[in-house]
Amino acid sequence: MDSPAFGQADLSNCERELIHLAGSVQPHGVLLVLREADLCIVQLSANSAQLLGRAPGQLLQQPLHTLGGTLARQVAALAAAGDLLEPVALQCSLDAGDTPDQPARRLEGSVHRLAGGGLVVELEPVDPPAPGVPPAVFLAPEALAQHLAAGVQRFTAAASLGTLADGVAQVFRELTGYDRVMVYKFDPDGHGKIIAEARNPRLESLLGHHYPSTDIPQRARELYLKNRVRVLVDVHYTPQPLLPELLPLTGAPLDMSMCALRSMSPLHLQYLKNMGVTGTLVASLVREGKLWGLVAAHHYSPRHLRASVRAAADLLAEAASTRITAIENYAHAQVALLVRRLEQRLIEATSTEGDWRLALFRNPRTLLQPLEATGAALFHDGEILTSGEVPSTPELRALCDWVDLQTPDAGGAPFACSSVGQATQALESLTPTAAGVLAVKLSTTRPDYLMWFRKEQLLTVTWAGNPAKPMVNDDPLTLSPRRSFDAWSEIVRGTAVPWSNAERVMARALGTALVDIIVQVHAVRLLIAEHQLAQIRATVGASREPVLVADPAGRLIFANGAFAALLGPGVPAPEPGAMVADFFDRPAQVQRVLAGLALQPWRGEWAVLQPGAAGGSVLPVAVRAEAVPARDGAMLGFILTVTDLSDTRRTAEARRHLELALQRSAQHPQAASTDAVIGAILTNASLAAMDIADGAGGPPVAPLLQELEASAQRATALYAQIRSFSP
Repeated sequence: MDSPAFGQADLSNCERELIHLAGSVQPHGVLLVLREADLCIVQLSANSAQLLGRAPGQLLQQPLHTLGGTLARQVAALAAAGDLLEPVALQCSLDAGDTPDQPARRLEGSVHRLAGGGLVVELEPVDPPAPGVPPAVFLAPEALAQHLAAGVQRFTAAASLGTLADGVAQVFRELTGYDRVMVYKFDPDGHGKIIAEARNPRLESLLGHHYPSTDIPQRARELYLKNRVRVLVDVHYTPQPLLPELLPLTGAPLDMSMCALRSMSPLHLQYLKNMGVTGTLVASLVREGKLWGLVAAHHYSPRHLRASVRAAADLLAEAASTRITAIENYAHAQVALLVRRLEQRLIEATSTEGDWRLALFRNPRTLLQPLEATGAALFHDGEILTSGEVPSTPELRALCDWVDLQTPDAGGAPFACSSVGQATQALESLTPTAAGVLAVKLSTTRPDYLMWFRKEQLLTVTWAGNPAKPMVNDDPLTLSPRRSFDAWSEIVRGTAVPWSNAERVMARALGTALVDIIVQVHAVRLLIAEHQLAQIRATVGASREPVLVADPAGRLIFANGAFAALLGPGVPAPEPGAMVADFFDRPAQVQRVLAGLALQPWRGEWAVLQPGAAGGSVLPVAVRAEAVPARDGAMLGFILTVTDLSDTRRTAEARRHLELALQRSAQHPQAASTDAVIGAILTNASLAAMDIADGAGGPPVAPLLQELEASAQRATALYAQIRSFSP
């Protein structure tokens, strides 16, 4: 297999080449740069003597009217009338020269204004024509108008991109007469494919050929957006340098981005020579400000076009671009219809079956065919549903993780890749079934995706031949891509057919529809959950038992009214987000207990701070703390059930006081151990105290014990009075 036309190093040089600073022009025209203030010539091409009859030394630093004729007057009028950011057509006459009886020279061209100041005038001789230049293709105004009307009407009637491209190729060839006219479409990765051609029957077809993105460097693509039509008259021309080399107005090379006469890149010229091409015409097809494709015309002998024909080519390319936009937008409308039908089906499935996901994959053709995918997968709620040919489940999970890393903030735009195995070696095993992936994200918080896959394709990419082996052929019309030069090609593996812009739009629309459905389903679930939550909050909130609910970090989620009452009068209800530990007198211990909770609950006694009580006292409480785990083992939070121990403490104190009082009564000097009445009173009080203290569910115990103590004391006092009445 031979080497490519320029080799890898040359292709990288092509990317770095500053082609807009060419510094020379093609010799069929002359270029002048004027200082706008006085229309003085400050720079010009070296061929002024051949085309204008004045050597560069005679014209530099001279006013434009030195050339005579109508040129200076027309340039001044155009400069005063508009911004001239784009070239404006110019037709003028110049003095014939030193011989007064010679007729004036007729020229045509354009004038535009430089961003940094100055005017660029480009002139091409019409009568007499430039020496050594082939006769220019010219159509009379009436014929040109008829040709344009028919061409635009043909474009308008095209209902598909294929029909339109065929019409564009044919109309351009009829207008310009080039041997071959091709319509060249770019895919999202920048690679090109010839989708239509009109050619001399003796030429072999290039229809369907693919070309790498390196064939057209990025700088050239940028220029194709600025200067929509470019003509190369003769690939074997001798460039005419600009004099002086640097523009005096700026001290830098002249920016020739808008110059029709700008010299071509030497690398590009060699590329054309390798293919046996002599003359070319290239017109840009632009959609939404981006280079959609090109109309490329090749001729196998020198070919020149008059300015009116070039303008007609520009107009036809503009009309074709408009039609491309209309056709693709119609396709987008069809996508919208498809999405609406799918959305309706999924909504019906959700209402009847409770799960939209099953309906999405019930008819695989509906999901796969619109995007020409060979497989699809839905990643949702940790589950994977698939259709068509897809990788294994572990491979799909690895792919989802990788895609999620590529789209941290996609803003809803789909992620597209046509060579997953080349993008990351870890996923190289996916190439047979998922060399290409198109993914839309369905959630901003989880790695939920809908993905389409394309299998690997074997793609043959062809470059122009080896310049070391020159072409030998007597008849240029017998040239073929195999016989005219050494074809260099390679089979590209590991890639899928790139995802087109229309397919990306469709994927985004489908993703948006799914997101809407998911939002609707979750909204219904939210309403149900909110209703249930309100009921649960009301139940817990009305509980007499104080309760705290906290998140895994110990921050308060909910505190019921019973707990709020423990804080004392006038204290606001606890706010969610507050640290639970801060409600108790030993917050560090509380935090340690919560951090160490596992499956077993913790029981103990703490004290609740009472900022609302007099003196800011504390309230003794018993606490039961429990951790609540999720199904996946993660911690949902904690529940703390609090019991007020103040009554228990008062009861214990009252019982102790009663027992002391009974002991003192039993030890009273008047209470003889043999006195059965006193003994009965004390025994009755002691048994009553035990029954009251051990009872549960009744009124507070401490007041009853206090009442019992007073009753026993009164009974003892009454018995003492009775004894005092005895003889």
